[in-house]
Amino acid sequence: MSDLLEISDEGHVRTITLNRPEKRNALSTELAWGIVEAVQQAATIDDVWIIAVKGRDGAFSAGLDLTATGEPYTPFTAQGAQLDDLSWVGHILLTFRQKCDKPIVGGINGVAVGAGLGLAMATDVRLITKSARLMAGYTRIGGSPDGGLTITLTESMGYEQAMRFMLENRTVLGEEAVALGMAGEVVDDEVFDERLREYCQGLCEWSPITFRLLKRGMSKALYSTDMEQQLRFELANVRRAFASEDAVEARQAFMEKRKPEFKGK
Repeated sequence: MSDLLEISDEGHVRTITLNRPEKRNALSTELAWGIVEAVQQAATIDDVWIIAVKGRDGAFSAGLDLTATGEPYTPFTAQGAQLDDLSWVGHILLTFRQKCDKPIVGGINGVAVGAGLGLAMATDVRLITKSARLMAGYTRIGGSPDGGLTITLTESMGYEQAMRFMLENRTVLGEEAVALGMAGEVVDDEVFDERLREYCQGLCEWSPITFRLLKRGMSKALYSTDMEQQLRFELANVRRAFASEDAVEARQAFMEKRKPEFKGK
């Protein structure tokens, strides 16, 4: 993996840090697949009991990198890429919740928008800074929720609050995020890294076997419906949304910092 990720171990805790601070840790395909691969690797190591995911320099992830150019990175062979149509957007949630049975702690230490919010909500439990800003952001670029957000926001906030959050394109700060159920603990920015470390190390006082069985049971209870089917439904919707004239106008207006003019086409 390139230097887009920093991976460090302390005791039984593996910390995966998104390392694109110049882009506020926006997700390129290489970074996103790197996160998937890093979690998959950690899942196979018996000495890793807890996985923490956070961002560098006061940002968690500003979402999909809309400025990325060049050939998108893929971990698949040419044939494998042709057969897999879910993309990293769906594989993150599938990996975090169904393919890794170790607790994943989200250290939401700043902005988390769009796909970055999807990454944050894919974690099992979340600590968040007071200044962190969470936003879905899809309406402003003419998109539709992906990254598992139709699943994770509904399960954490309830249907109406999740609908309001996305319909109104709201920005939620740390304390409100906890009140809504999007995170479990809000922490002062200046002590966040130490609190995240303390929390993860504290979990290591318990048996990793217990935790792995706990996560398997909780995940199975939550996802008795077909998660992959829902992720494919999301992906189909976001593709349709981005293909519209309104979506082109929304992205153009976003880049030009003006109010979009929608025509319903």
